[in-house]
Amino acid sequence: MDLKVGDKVDLIVVRNTGMGFTVLVNEEYEGLLYKNELYQKIEEGQKLVGYIKKIREDEKLDVSLQAVGFKHTVVKNEIIILNALRQHDGFVGLHDKSSPEEIKYQLGMSKKAFKSAVGGLFRQKLITLSDEGISLFKHEDLE
Repeated sequence: MDLKVGDKVDLIVVRNTGMGFTVLVNEEYEGLLYKNELYQKIEEGQKLVGYIKKIREDEKLDVSLQAVGFKHTVVKNEIIILNALRQHDGFVGLHDKSSPEEIKYQLGMSKKAFKSAVGGLFRQKLITLSDEGISLFKHEDLE
């Protein structure tokens, strides 16, 4: 097997199983996309781009639709949040007390990913936080 963790691969969704979806990786290897890591609807026969997350002893692959690596995911999630803020006049009614379901429904990410991305945006002074939600940072907020 000439694949390594982090490699970008082509996936074809084969079937829905209890744990997730069995996929054909690069039309050669069997892999698994775990249900709890999916933030989009997937159907059998669908072609996707994924990433190798783990190569198991039985040579089966664990794959993800998100690039492996903390930095990539955080930046991508920060962009998703900023785009949502721009589309909703600079305010999104989500905060650290929002339910994981609400965050996943509105932004397509886990609560942990949301909190991590919000923290990054806050440290960069791109957003302000309140009990009602998050807002794009405005320079008049300094006055």
